[in-house]
Amino acid sequence: MILFLVGYAGSGKSSLGKRLARRLAIGYVDTDKRVEQMVGATIADIFHYEGEEYFRRSERMAVEAIVECEGDVVVATGGGLPTWGDNMSRLNECGTTIYLRRSPEQILARLSEYGRQKRPMFRGKSDEELLRFMHEQMALREPYYAAAKMTIDCTTMHDDDVVEYIANAINR
Repeated sequence: MILFLVGYAGSGKSSLGKRLARRLAIGYVDTDKRVEQMVGATIADIFHYEGEEYFRRSERMAVEAIVECEGDVVVATGGGLPTWGDNMSRLNECGTTIYLRRSPEQILARLSEYGRQKRPMFRGKSDEELLRFMHEQMALREPYYAAAKMTIDCTTMHDDDVVEYIANAINR
């Protein structure tokens, strides 16, 4: 069983993914961390020195390695991974995709200063600029995320409830 968590940056894919994996007693992988390990550089450095195309190819290689080698696992994907090439179709072929839907306002409220600084696309923006940016980006990405097999509207749910909801849905 492979569970792919998809959604916008800051939607909780990594934090909820770790908790869900513990709850289900299976492995956990973060595609961004896997790419950093494979390439030997941070995501920011990969984008800066190698470019987005190289990063996206590395992401796809990470997905293929996870599918081939990991077994039962929860996978936190990068926010842009489902939007590149046929990645969303591939994720749907290989496992259960789960879209963690949150509003830009909720994502902004969830972001720590560290969370904001570690994401290059969020750096240097005021709250108003960041909200406008997120609204625009999320509108472009929504059709990809919406292709997930399961959508969880996390806007009104506590994180513990999201984990339990997914665990119960998977165990049915």
